[in-house]
Amino acid sequence: MVLNSMQGLPADNVSFTTFKLNGFYSLGEWRRFLFIPYFFMFVLSTTFNSILIFLIITQRALHSPMFVLIGLMAVVDLTMPMIIVPHMLLSFLFDWNGISLVGCLTQIFCIQYVGSYQSTLLLWMSLDRFFAICRPLSYHNYMQMPNFLKFIIVPVIRNILLNIAMITLAGKLNFCMKNEIDHCFCEHMGLVQLACGDTSVNNLLGLVSAFLIPAADFVLIAVSYVMIFASVMKSGKSSMKAINTCLTHIIVMTFSLIFVLTAFLSYRIRNNFSPNIRSFISTMYVLFPSCFNPVIYGVRTKEIRQQFFKFFNHVKVLPH
Repeated sequence: MVLNSMQGLPADNVSFTTFKLNGFYSLGEWRRFLFIPYFFMFVLSTTFNSILIFLIITQRALHSPMFVLIGLMAVVDLTMPMIIVPHMLLSFLFDWNGISLVGCLTQIFCIQYVGSYQSTLLLWMSLDRFFAICRPLSYHNYMQMPNFLKFIIVPVIRNILLNIAMITLAGKLNFCMKNEIDHCFCEHMGLVQLACGDTSVNNLLGLVSAFLIPAADFVLIAVSYVMIFASVMKSGKSSMKAINTCLTHIIVMTFSLIFVLTAFLSYRIRNNFSPNIRSFISTMYVLFPSCFNPVIYGVRTKEIRQQFFKFFNHVKVLPH
């Protein structure tokens, strides 16, 4: 609800510094029951990704570049829900839905910056597979840190600069429309829509960021896999292990792309999505990959699966 002390002031003199996150509020008393599925998904995400990170750190057989990148993806998938889900769960149970402008901007930056590495890490994984399959004799040379660093620096700088620019511009807006966000956490466009001034630059930068980060990454990933499959077909060799690894990344990439594009476009094209549907899509963009990426990698990657069972059997035989 808009603060009473500000209702009598002209809109131009008002700029809210606190907001209410009203995601799923139309569900009324049923809203509290959302705690159960979201808490369950949060526990699954935390458990699965922690196990995957632990295995990659402790098992020497998983210390190759490919598995280090999978471990970094697990760190991203572990971090993303931690940024938003605890506040959501408290909101579902106790209606603790207030957030300051600084807290909101911080949350947006953390979500978008950490989230940008979902596509960037998939790009680095596709490069790893490209060098392993198409340039096998030079693979170790390409994957040495001094050489691979040139593929790391540009995406990292891009992710940092674009996200800082978005948050800086959003922080300069006056929010005089209302202080209620129909969402469970702060999203860039959800906040910008509350501004009373010109937001065309913010909208443009949001579009540019979407095309320069996930869209550009996915285009480069697609090009890499086309070259990989062409190389495998041309060589005539049966490289099922290589194809299987690539298919694993493509599955993860497809799920990520679907949720990213749906969440992004729901704010920018005219649609019949209700606020509840939009909130659900955005929360799934964070939680679904975080829950299922480690399962996909664990089930489809033979080395990870073997090390998991090896560690599990070792724990079982330890004396109690």
